Amino acid sequence: MIRPISMSESLKIFYGANVLITGHTGFKGSWLSLWLTQMGAKVTGISVDIPSDPSHFNAASLSDQITDCRIDIRDGEALKIIVKQTQPDFVFHLAAQPLVRRSYTQPVDTWQTNTMGTINLLEALRQLNQPCSAVFITSDKCYDNVEWEWGYRETDALGGPDPYSASKGAAELAIRSYVRSFFPVDGNVRIAVGRAGNVIGGGDWAEDRIVVDCMRAWSIGESVSLRNPLTTRPWQHVLEPLSGYLTLAMALHNDVALHGEPFNFGPPAHQNHSVRELVEQMAKYWEQVRWEDLSSGYSGPYESGLLKLNCDKALHHLKWQAVWTFEETVRMTVLWYRHYYEQSQTSISDFSLRQIQEYIDFAKQQGQPWAQ
Repeated sequence: MIRPISMSESLKIFYGANVLITGHTGFKGSWLSLWLTQMGAKVTGISVDIPSDPSHFNAASLSDQITDCRIDIRDGEALKIIVKQTQPDFVFHLAAQPLVRRSYTQPVDTWQTNTMGTINLLEALRQLNQPCSAVFITSDKCYDNVEWEWGYRETDALGGPDPYSASKGAAELAIRSYVRSFFPVDGNVRIAVGRAGNVIGGGDWAEDRIVVDCMRAWSIGESVSLRNPLTTRPWQHVLEPLSGYLTLAMALHNDVALHGEPFNFGPPAHQNHSVRELVEQMAKYWEQVRWEDLSSGYSGPYESGLLKLNCDKALHHLKWQAVWTFEETVRMTVLWYRHYYEQSQTSISDFSLRQIQEYIDFAKQQGQPWAQ
């Protein structure tokens, strides 16, 4: 039996609220849907399909717990109908084509989904005549990455060389334009932007992700190939940015001064580790694993080698910061997959909720305001 998770005084704002989540069948979207549902929110999800098989959405039986709408965010008229029917108090926009490598083979779909899909949701929100706080999730890759050693701030230049990064930068420009043109500070709809990337955790089965590749291979005793073992990323557990999005939504609801503002959500600057370090850390929790370095002969599409975020703005204005160490992030991720592959898959909802509860309890110990 699934037990409701504990809820802080701050998070009670979501109890009974109408919450619309685009991309609810995806990795982050499914975790957010589960978390909000267990807090008593009335969740409506919008996705064109389930992006992977297996998926956290199916494993956690989320279709039985929320209103599951299968529409494409590129269909602006259908999106308007759902928004009008839902009359959301909160919106979390996560629907996207999220893969850099796929954006090279499907650039038009990437631009249509990430940029025009965002514009379609902005258009749909224009029809609301009640208060609504909307958090648009883009990506750390929205920045014009020149691979400097310090973290990017929210005021740094947007854009990127690959279609995915550029489409996310364009989505940000569209959001900024709509906020200035159609969503005044004294209007019904308040909008903010969340930027995060390199999120890991249980239930991700997307293609071309190093954790996923390792978990798939190791679960059947195979070796995994590393394309770019020296590439570094600010790895963070999926629950970290989700707590940031929830915190931002609450703050936006209470403070109009945050309307139109972007925020980075990521781990501390020192928590930047290479792919090799990530794999070596994962191997501590999975016996008899193997991997091979293919970097010397790899000639695939461009992928940035270094990327960091500066999250001082979230700390200053939202009192938010990541709480799990790199080691704990990896441990919780691998334990989830071990549970999935080695134990009963029917208990995934319970197991995911236990990890959410463990994260909340630790955040409370660390004095995070949203967890109090």
